[in-house]
Order: sequence, then structure tokens, then C-alpha cells
Amino acid sequence: MKKTFSTLASFILLSSASLFAGTYTIDTEHSSVGFKVKHMMISDVSGKFDKFSGSADYDEKTKSLNALIGKIDVNSINTSNEKRDAHLKSPDLFDTKAFPEMTFVLDQVKGDKAYGKLTMHGVTKNIVLNLENNGIVKDPWGNQRLGLELSGNLNRKDYGINWNKTLETGGIVVGEIVKLDIMLEGLLNK
Repeated sequence: MKKTFSTLASFILLSSASLFAGTYTIDTEHSSVGFKVKHMMISDVSGKFDKFSGSADYDEKTKSLNALIGKIDVNSINTSNEKRDAHLKSPDLFDTKAFPEMTFVLDQVKGDKAYGKLTMHGVTKNIVLNLENNGIVKDPWGNQRLGLELSGNLNRKDYGINWNKTLETGGIVVGEIVKLDIMLEGLLNK
């Protein structure tokens, strides 16, 4: 009898917890995946990826992000310069014919840090990103939306993206550190 009660209590707790959890599909029309890289050691060049997808599992009761998966079409890179974008897609840098997709999978959240695995250029590395959890809101049409912001830095050389040229002054054309700026709005799946 005690075992039956314990099993029933566990089932009720798990069931009630899942009532507050939801899966959100990333709304790409209201989201962005951006980055910045130093150019000639003196200024930042900004870019973004125009095509991406993803989903997030969020617990409304605990206000916690439990899962996040994202995929980026690397061929959609956009720095507002066609010649530069073509070079970024070439074997010198992203080599999009061999590595057309980038992925991120969340492992865990601790406070305002998101720990996960980023796969880029055929290399998977652990990464820590700053997380701003903007919570959920109901839009004017009755849909529930989730807002998240992720930011952080990575070294492109860690992923085998090594191309560069040295300047006469001793600097380099493209910085090694990439600053990530990701804003996500998710729509609750019904």
C-alpha cells in the first residue's frame, strides 16, 4: 500500500509540473542571430544569419529554461557586403559546402549563464553564454510568447576557422574573438 501511494504521489507531482512546462518554437520573424568581429584591429564588423530555427522548453511555474536547441543555415550569413559574404562562405573560413549548418544544444542553466555545446565547422565545443530570461507574455492574439537573450564570446580558431592576413603595422585583418548577440522570441506550441 505504501509503495502504491508513493508511486501515485510521484505521478501527481510529475503531472502537475508538466502542466506549467511548454515547448516554444522560435519565431524567426521576431528573433535574430547576430555577431561582431574586429576588422583591421580598429572597428567591429557586424553580421547576422538570416535563416535559423529552434525550440525551447520553458517551465512557467519555476521561470526556468530547461532546453534549447538551435540550428543555423551558415549559407544565410549576411554582413551587408556580398563580396565579404562570399569569402566567409568559402573554404578559407566557414566552408559552407562542407559545413552548411551550425547547431547549439543547451546542457544546463545556472543563474544567468547558459551552458551548452556549439557545433561549427565540424567541431563541437562547450560554450558558456550570458542568458537574459525575459519570461513569458500573452500577445494581443492570445498566443503565449517567450523572450530570451544570449550573448558571449568565442574564439573562431577553436573551431578551425583560421584564415587571416597580417597588416604592415603588425595587426591582423580579422579578429579571432567573435561576439555573439542572439535575441529569441518563442511561440508556445499548441
